[in-house]
Amino acid sequence: MKRQRGFTLLELLVVLVIGVLLVSLAPPLLSGLSGATELRGAARQLAAGLRSARNEAVSRQREAILTLDLEHRRFGVTGDPREIALPDGLAIHLYTAQAELVDAASGGIRFFPDGSSTGGAITVSGSRRAYRVNVDWLTGAIAIVEEEPSP
Repeated sequence: MKRQRGFTLLELLVVLVIGVLLVSLAPPLLSGLSGATELRGAARQLAAGLRSARNEAVSRQREAILTLDLEHRRFGVTGDPREIALPDGLAIHLYTAQAELVDAASGGIRFFPDGSSTGGAITVSGSRRAYRVNVDWLTGAIAIVEEEPSP
């Protein structure tokens, strides 16, 4: 009598149990990573919006503003009808010139036709990390810097 090759029912059940355990344990382990990715993504979206405002000012030879609404977590750029929503659960702070503040919950960073700006920074922070998007007033250069979240 020839012995057939294959898997027994017990071996298949063990593999299925291990697979179910891995699938059920993976989301809690990866949830910390998605928060960091979401935070970094928000900082990159803001930096892209700021670069878009600067490009608008230089190419059209007129002032352009990135306006940030802290209460509703969204921003818009002069010349672009879209408003970009930022993820919930992030703390967002705007540091800008006093003249650019609309009220306590909104303000902007202005770019001029020569590429310079009013300067400022936007900080997005979560529980473990924070990113600061800096805008140099003289050159209008935009940089993202990782920093410790404020308590």
